[in-house]
Amino acid sequence: MKLDDIDLNILKVLQEEGRISNVKLAERVGITAPPCLRRVRALEDAGLIIGYHAELSSVHLGFDIVVFAMVGLHSQAESDLQAFEELVGSWPMVREAYMLNGEIDFILKIVARDLNHFQSFLTSHLTPATNVANVKTSFSIRCGKAKQGIPFSLGFKGND
Repeated sequence: MKLDDIDLNILKVLQEEGRISNVKLAERVGITAPPCLRRVRALEDAGLIIGYHAELSSVHLGFDIVVFAMVGLHSQAESDLQAFEELVGSWPMVREAYMLNGEIDFILKIVARDLNHFQSFLTSHLTPATNVANVKTSFSIRCGKAKQGIPFSLGFKGND
């Protein structure tokens, strides 16, 4: 899909304000509501918009601990990597999981209510999991920056 300036503006506004009405979105990007809605639907169909969500306060909802777990696996065969990703996908406390190159195979972002909640997860799920060789954890002290999406100010390569 070739993106024009209006499409890019739609994406930028929706990234900043996912709950904006179609009428207000259309006003912000300089078109009328019907073509704006068609463009949004086309952007969704093309996979450029993959979802909408509310950003929640984990602390206010009782999840005070954020832990990053660096996981090393015994085997890096593709089937073993996929099996680990599927297992991690079944754990609600794991909010993000990235496969890395280098000494660490995966880094997981885990949220927990408290230290006991995390420890229970670590000892009953993560460390005994199939193919896990080692786990190193670091507790977050605070988050200095948390931005979802992409930096629109840096431009795009997909319009070549």
